[in-house]
Parts: sequence; structure tokens; C-alpha cells
Amino acid sequence: MKKTAIFGGSFNPVHNGHLGLARCILEKGLADEVWLMVSPQNPLKPQAGLLDEQIRLDLARRAVADLPGISASDFEFSLPRPSYTWKTLAALRENFPDRSFVLVIGGDNWAVFHRWAHHEELMRDYSIIIYPREGTPVDEHLLPENVRVLHAPLFPWSSTEIRTRLAEGLDVSLMLPKAVSDRIRESRLYGA
Repeated sequence: MKKTAIFGGSFNPVHNGHLGLARCILEKGLADEVWLMVSPQNPLKPQAGLLDEQIRLDLARRAVADLPGISASDFEFSLPRPSYTWKTLAALRENFPDRSFVLVIGGDNWAVFHRWAHHEELMRDYSIIIYPREGTPVDEHLLPENVRVLHAPLFPWSSTEIRTRLAEGLDVSLMLPKAVSDRIRESRLYGA
């Protein structure tokens, strides 16, 4: 079975930290492929400042166009909203029986994982990869057997910071893939 890592998020916008983590998952052999699962509506995040889902998907697809093993998916767009991870993974299993799925989440999400819908089911049925986030340490000694920490560089960028910098006219060239930066500038997204 092909092992597919599901890295979900708003990707508002996708940035080099997201891509670095996806590459690291592949390099460490934790999955055969990584799908950036663009979420149309995260139930735990406010919708203010969220670009249209098709624009965010386009940015993500541009970002991964030349990255083997990494793709951007609109699978959640056809599912009921808001997007609940347990529903997404169940639908993925049904639609792709030739794959096994691994969930990728940040340390910040792991800290509130108990608030996720059907978190017990997710813990029971899937392997989980946690990537560290600054300010949310994860004690590896307390993790269940099917949960592991991705030892990767800490990427210092967040989509929130990037949106703020774009609105203020500040340089974000190190934070974004060129194809994403070009599209944002051309379409004057995020106040750029």
C-alpha cells in the first residue's frame, strides 16, 4: 500500500515552511507522498481574512508544481462543511483503498487535539506525525506508539506573519515560493 501523508491546513498562504516539512517527511521515509489538503473551512479557526478556497488551492498547486511526491488536494472541497479531519480521512479511505493514510499536524494542534471531533477514533485508526512549533513543546516520552515527532528544522514563518508583512508592503521573498509570491503580487492578494 502506498503511504500518503495528509498535511491539512488553510494554507493562507502556503509558504516555504509548509514545503520544507513536506520534503522532510519524504526524505525521512515517513510517507511515499504528501498531500497538502487545502481546507475550505477549519472549524477551529476564524474565517476572517481567509482567501477564497480556489485561490488558496491555486497558490498551493503553484508551490508544489516542481516538487516530486508532493501535491495539493481539493478533496475536502466536496465534503460537508466545516471540514472535520475524521470525516476527511474516512472519505479518503473509502475513495483510495490502495493507500494508507498518515495524519500530519503541528505541535500547536497536538496541544488541543483533545478538542478535535472524534479524536479518539483518529488516535485509534491512524498514525500521526507531529511537527514541532515554537512555543508548543511535545514530550515524546508521553506519546502513544502510533504518534511520532518529526525531527525537522523549525521554520520561523507563519501564514499570519506573511499576511501581515504583505499588507505592510514588507519583503516576504524568503518565506514564499517564487510562483506563489508572483501570483500574490500580480493579483494584489493580501493587500500586496
